[in-house]
Amino acid sequence: MSGHSKWSTIKREKGAKDAARGAVFTRLGNALAMAARSGTDPDTNFSLRLAIDKAKAANMPSANIQRAIDRIKDKNAAQLQEVLYEGYGPGGVAILAECATDNLNRTYPEVRLAFSKHGGNIAEKGAVAFQFDRKGMIRVRGSGDDLLMQAIDAGAEDMITEEPEDSAAETAESVIYTSPTDLAKVRDALKKAGVDITEAELTYVPNTTVDVTDAATAGKIMRLMDALESLDDVSNTFVNFDIPEELIPN
Repeated sequence: MSGHSKWSTIKREKGAKDAARGAVFTRLGNALAMAARSGTDPDTNFSLRLAIDKAKAANMPSANIQRAIDRIKDKNAAQLQEVLYEGYGPGGVAILAECATDNLNRTYPEVRLAFSKHGGNIAEKGAVAFQFDRKGMIRVRGSGDDLLMQAIDAGAEDMITEEPEDSAAETAESVIYTSPTDLAKVRDALKKAGVDITEAELTYVPNTTVDVTDAATAGKIMRLMDALESLDDVSNTFVNFDIPEELIPN
């Protein structure tokens, strides 16, 4: 698949500013509440099942998870809506910011300020998103032809293996892509087959990737991404850049 982006890997390796538990739980709670709008039973609502799995992986207490789901029943609670903001960062890299908000008059200025303050600009709807495809993404531990065949047999479209720098110390991870509608089917089939799944979600995959090769531009981009990720209303970010690990600021 062209344009495979390592942004999700970069976020994990940096430990991201999501490490601030309060910010993490706010975003996870919003994701749970959004998913629960399609039904509060995770057995019949796959989006909610994914959101619960993600919350549990972040050690979100069960009471917090249930409280977020129950927001859908509270008629007095502010209603959340999803919005996708599009923009360009330093070096012309493309960025999507997926938000869950109860107040667009708060969220839009915050996102716009993050872009403008760090050398980017927010764009009109559709000006950036056409550079991305909507996909299901499943991250698993393992690699090799056997895993690829398992994924294809389960209905996956593609698999990309990310080899660790120290292959003797770590197990390779692979990213499996599906159509958005096949994510649940493929994830469940792989799980049933005993594949070690670490993450599964809907994502935006860039059609082409911009390689960032100078430290100054890399630093500006990462500061912009940190600013976006620090906003409570931003639930996820998607990009088309690839930055070598040696250029990522500490």
